[in-house]
Amino acid sequence: MSTPVLRLEGVFIGYGGAPVCQDVDLTVSRGELVVVLGENGSGKSTLVKGLLGLAPVTAGSVELFGHQASAPDRRRVGYVPQRTTVAGGVPTSVREVVASGRVSRRRWFTPARASDQAAVTAALEAVRLSDRAADPLAQLSGGQQRRALIARAMAGEPELLVMDEPMAGVDASNVELFAQVVEQWKLRGLTLLVVAHGVGPLRPLVDRAVVMRRGKVVHNGPLAGDIVAEHDELVAEDHVEPEPSRLAAPDEPRLA
Repeated sequence: MSTPVLRLEGVFIGYGGAPVCQDVDLTVSRGELVVVLGENGSGKSTLVKGLLGLAPVTAGSVELFGHQASAPDRRRVGYVPQRTTVAGGVPTSVREVVASGRVSRRRWFTPARASDQAAVTAALEAVRLSDRAADPLAQLSGGQQRRALIARAMAGEPELLVMDEPMAGVDASNVELFAQVVEQWKLRGLTLLVVAHGVGPLRPLVDRAVVMRRGKVVHNGPLAGDIVAEHDELVAEDHVEPEPSRLAAPDEPRLA
């Protein structure tokens, strides 16, 4: 068997000595699409932050690509955060935002290479934003902004793509488009870990579901039966398309 892309064993994650996630075991194999489900406060977003080094792991083991997670390993992981603070500032084009995903692929202060430009172009094409590349990010709808952030993560050519609530706050057409893009990634063999309230149109693409409740994994297996009944639809507020707002470059922590 090939080495798992991600392995968590007996992992506790928390803040100030209080565990949010408790005794989590999780393995993600190459090419899998694993969806992590749970209500607000179940610990699913904290779990993702722990494996990315953005929240403290207080016990247990986190392995990426066969060995203990480290900064170089995390450069092989693309991350789309749940919430990105975007407010007034210097106007930033869609292409500039996506190009920032190439930073970890080259040395500081070195100009973009042809391979960098090609990766950015391919990422924009994948999320159907090529025609908006020169536009300010502020002019895009909420769903298009999410797609730009997904393209930014993909521009880094990750081996594992982690997305925290990628379908939240976007309209039905953008959710359907997202599912089409994910299907293409699966055909290319990309490994995906997706945190969500519900699966919606991703359902036929999901290889395995992990359900969290009160910081613990209560289900790790097929997406079927009562799991589908409880999580097949997105929560109502996730379908609300926010009005376009004035945006600045995303400011979540870098993984390097």
